[in-house]
Amino acid sequence: MARSLKVAVIGAGVSGLVAARELQREGHRVVVYEKGDRLGGTWVYDPRVESDLLSLDPNREIVHSSTYHSLRTNFPRHIMGFSDYPCTVRKNGDPRNFPGREEMLGFLNDFGRDFGLTELIRFHTEVVRVELVELRIDEWIVESRTSGLSSVDIFEAVVVCNGHHTEPRIANFPGIEKWPGKQVHSHNYRVAEPFRNQVVVMIGAGYSANDISREIAEVAKEVHLSSRASDVKISKLDSYDNIWQHSKIDYAYEDGTVAFEDGCSVKADIIFHCTGYKYHVPFLKTNGIVTIDDNRVGPLYKHVFPPQLGPFLSFVGLPFRIIIFGMVELQSKWIAHVLSGKVSLPSKEEMLADVEQLYRHMEESRIPKHFTHQIHPNQNEYMDWLAAQVGIPPVEEKIKKIYAQHWEIVHSSQVEGYKDRWDVDDWISSQAF
Repeated sequence: MARSLKVAVIGAGVSGLVAARELQREGHRVVVYEKGDRLGGTWVYDPRVESDLLSLDPNREIVHSSTYHSLRTNFPRHIMGFSDYPCTVRKNGDPRNFPGREEMLGFLNDFGRDFGLTELIRFHTEVVRVELVELRIDEWIVESRTSGLSSVDIFEAVVVCNGHHTEPRIANFPGIEKWPGKQVHSHNYRVAEPFRNQVVVMIGAGYSANDISREIAEVAKEVHLSSRASDVKISKLDSYDNIWQHSKIDYAYEDGTVAFEDGCSVKADIIFHCTGYKYHVPFLKTNGIVTIDDNRVGPLYKHVFPPQLGPFLSFVGLPFRIIIFGMVELQSKWIAHVLSGKVSLPSKEEMLADVEQLYRHMEESRIPKHFTHQIHPNQNEYMDWLAAQVGIPPVEEKIKKIYAQHWEIVHSSQVEGYKDRWDVDDWISSQAF
């Protein structure tokens, strides 16, 4: 007979919503904690920014969302939905293949409504402590705070789905401590206007750096992109009169000058850190069993279960450079099935050995620790492995090929304007699946 557990889900973003659905489908009793006033996680737009634009001040009021006003999906809507709830139906007003934040938030609200998830959520409720009850791994204290009032509940399992786009990572380079200009992290970017007539040095080469640099270039005097990639082409960007690509920053001087390793330098007004985020679970107390070291959350078996605490503690949504929506759905199905007893985990020793093998491989391959949860180029194998755990078919070939084509575009000379130029439906019709 299947086991029915009382399970706490931390966060009501994409991961938390699909985790709640899969847990409920397996007969578990679910409570979702959400410190905001609505579901949607990173897709909820908040026009506020933090008082410290680098988000380093521990006493600042934290703004959870990192969403900016013009944000669009990085992936086409064809791979932004779930297996039985696609995002291809344009019913929230945005007809684009790469829809904006309003469309995605509408999609998630529809998902929450249609599967009865909204009534499971405790809004305005921040989790401040998750801790084992003595030595039992199947009994967890969840302490939360609502309007200043604390409450404590006991659960048999906890699924952590609090996202990882709130606590910024900041670039560090010689001279930055005395550089006199303004600094901001992309977490605190909302609109381009504050950058009007400014000379901006933007650090980063990811999706956000690509999108935001083009947006602020419409009002800024100059935008200088700095990338640590070894194959970066030092040049002015095609189609832009005021964007230049540079190598790493070599030094920041007290007179405001920023010098790059390519020999160029510029007197800048703003250094913009588009440098990603830290995994952050300040509420989780495990006596050192689960730690975060240079963005490695671990040890975790297959990025989900801590071997010593599984299956009663799990994480959804840590991996990146993968089909996110499909991955979190599969991770959630696996967790729900393991908790119900339909699927078994390997022994603690076998899971630890698997994690240690991954760490050894990374060390031998000289892969930095902060790439522990990067799945690419093994995303298909990982997702198909998850599907196999719960006895469902592998990810649809069409989905895999859309992801592969997207990857090829964004890492090619065709990246400029691809979100509006790539007719995904036309491309799909030209393929043989």
